Amino acid sequence: MISGLRAVIFGCAGPVLSAAEGGFFAQSQPWGAILFARNIQSPTQLRALTDDLRAAVGRDMPILIDQEGGRVQRMGPPHWRDWVPALDQGAQARDPVRAMYLRGRLLAAELRDVGIDVNCAPLADIATAQTHSILRNRCYGSTLADVVARARAMAEGLMAGGVLPVLKHIPGHGRALRDSHLDLPVVDAPEAELRAQDFAAFAALRDLPLGMTAHLLYRAIDALDPATTSARMIRLIREEIGFEGVLMTDDISMQALSGSVAERGQAALQAGCDLVLHCNGNMAEMEALADICPTLSGGSAVRAATVLAARRAPDASDTGALAAEYHSLMPEPEPQP
Repeated sequence: MISGLRAVIFGCAGPVLSAAEGGFFAQSQPWGAILFARNIQSPTQLRALTDDLRAAVGRDMPILIDQEGGRVQRMGPPHWRDWVPALDQGAQARDPVRAMYLRGRLLAAELRDVGIDVNCAPLADIATAQTHSILRNRCYGSTLADVVARARAMAEGLMAGGVLPVLKHIPGHGRALRDSHLDLPVVDAPEAELRAQDFAAFAALRDLPLGMTAHLLYRAIDALDPATTSARMIRLIREEIGFEGVLMTDDISMQALSGSVAERGQAALQAGCDLVLHCNGNMAEMEALADICPTLSGGSAVRAATVLAARRAPDASDTGALAAEYHSLMPEPEPQP
C-alpha cells in the first residue's frame, strides 16, 4: 500500500502545469488529479500535461475526467469523437445496452491514449419528467431496469479499455429540481420510494470501484445535511446500498454546499467520504483543502489502495471495428440540405 497520499483530488488552472502548481502537487501529494476543458487543447498537449502531473508527484497518480459523452465531454472535436446525449442514445439505439458498452470502450481508448485512467461515469440517476435540465439528458434511462443495465454496460466498456469508472451520483440525483452547481436541491420523496427506485439502482452497481456523492438533501433520511456531508446518508450508502469502493464527493466548490471550501471538505470527510474532489484549480482553495485533508488511513487507505491495484492495461481490440459496430446500432443521420 502506498502511504502518505492525501484524501483529496485536485485540478490545475490551464493546459500547462505551472512551476507553482507542480511544486504544490509534489508537496501536497493528492490521491489524484482531475482535468477539465480548460486543460485541453490537443492530444500532444494533453499527453504532456498528464505526464507532467505524474512527474510532479513522482508516481503513477490516477488522472480523472468527466467524459460522459453528450453535453458533458471535456474532450471533443476535432481531435476526439462527439457523442449524442446518453438519454437520446438509449432511445435511438437498436441495442441500447450494447451501444452503451461500445461507447464506454471507445471513450476508454481515447482517454488512455492521452494518459487518463479514471472516468467520472456511469450515471445511475433515474430520469423523470421533472429532472433538472442540467442532468436529464445525461441520464441513461427513466426506468430502474434500463438505468442499471446501461450503467453496467458503460462501466464494463470503460474497464475493458483500461479506465476505471466512477459511479455517480450516489444515492441518486434524478429527483433534483434545481442545479446543485448553484443551489441545494431538496428531495421530499418518501423513504420507501427512494429505496425502491433511486437507491436500488446504486445497490445493483455497488461493486464498482469508485463512486461520487450527490449534493442533495433527502428529507426522509436527513433533514439537515446534504448527502455529501451527512453521516446518516454515508452510513446508508455503505450499509444499505452496500457500496464498498472509494467514495469521493462531487465537486466540493459547488454552491449546493454551505461554508468555506475547507469547511465543506472537512464536513464531507467527517461524514465518511474517502476523498474530497476539488475541480476549479484555484490555488488558494487547494491550499486551504491541503491543510485540512489528512493522509489516507484506515478503511479509506485500504479502499484507495484496492482501486489503484485494480488498474490494468486495456484488452486487445480493434477500435475501428468497435466504432463501426456502434454506428451500425444508431440511426442514420438526416441528410443535410
